[in-house]
Amino acid sequence: MIDRYIDWYTLFYIGLLGAISCVFIYTSTEVFEQYSGSFVVKQILFYIIGFVLMIGMALLHVEHFKKFAWIFYVFIVLLLIGLIFAPDNIARPINEAKAWYQVKYIGTFQPSEFLKFAFVLVVAKLIDKHYTTITQQSFISDCILLSKIALVTIPPMFLVYKQPDTGMLLLYVALLLPMIYFSPISKKMLVLIAAIPVTIVMSITIIYFQYNDVFQEQIVDRLSPHQISRINGWLQPFEYEDSSYQTRQGILAIGSGELTGKGILGNNVYVPEKHTDFIFSTIAEETGFIGGTIVILIYFLLFYRLVLIIIRAHSMFSYAAGAGVIGLLTFQICQNIGMTLGLLPVTGVTLPFLSYGGSSLLSNFMLMGLIFAFIKTADDERNKDYEMEGEF
Repeated sequence: MIDRYIDWYTLFYIGLLGAISCVFIYTSTEVFEQYSGSFVVKQILFYIIGFVLMIGMALLHVEHFKKFAWIFYVFIVLLLIGLIFAPDNIARPINEAKAWYQVKYIGTFQPSEFLKFAFVLVVAKLIDKHYTTITQQSFISDCILLSKIALVTIPPMFLVYKQPDTGMLLLYVALLLPMIYFSPISKKMLVLIAAIPVTIVMSITIIYFQYNDVFQEQIVDRLSPHQISRINGWLQPFEYEDSSYQTRQGILAIGSGELTGKGILGNNVYVPEKHTDFIFSTIAEETGFIGGTIVILIYFLLFYRLVLIIIRAHSMFSYAAGAGVIGLLTFQICQNIGMTLGLLPVTGVTLPFLSYGGSSLLSNFMLMGLIFAFIKTADDERNKDYEMEGEF
């Protein structure tokens, strides 16, 4: 029975990424012996829990997700609020960010990772409910929907910003924009809305190149020290060597791998957080350009299968949620690999299904479980149609 609700190609690609993850987490931590804990054992445990969670969610109908969407959303928001007041022994700051709860015997729990899943559910539900209840679409109705989306997403995003976690904010935006774009909202209206951030980015770019002093004083200096350090390290890596150390080491590791790499356990370039955010540098160093390309190819094949599942779902909720998941994972992969290559600033964004991290991995499995649930829902709807035809 379960065979009908699982896309085995997708499952195979995720399993392949899991095997690659465990191998290179091991090599990343073993060579330099910079960590005492066994990250591979924990990652395998997280993968087992994630697979069980994903399969369990795949057996649910989409209507079940709609029912508990708001409950899950409120629960995660309350956890984010709790981080503000929690003492350091419960929520200890890591790298100047207070974003994790300390969980005995497990490690850390990051609510902002699970906010991604909450956003997918509630925004997809808002879009679906809005266009099944209105009698006629108009400019006013589109504004009402966008206002609802802003109301449920901006306050939690502000809580995450205050942690601070700019990288996670970018992921939320990458998730929400495709959901809004693939909704029935007027595309003319979306063009007008998109003009605002485009204008802001273009203005900042012009100020940076034409009036660099103003850029530093009026824009950069208003950010937190942690954010300033990362921006300066990205824009001027050779002038701010301390800030760009991780990026420069990542580039050196990737470049030293050349075409075929140094072999397993052959990485000898030290990169901080090499088993988490910068795991791609280990992969490219040990397997070279060929290995890095194979990893990217696996991601492409995974996305291809996900797109096929979403297209066959035939429902507004599924289209909106699926667009959000694809947009999120695509941006996350591009951002992570881009920062290891020095093309984008370091943001602390993990590489999906490869980087070490329980919260990130489990939240991704929950997103996959939701996508798999579309298969069961579509199958149930087809069976219902056949039964109705049989009655006639």
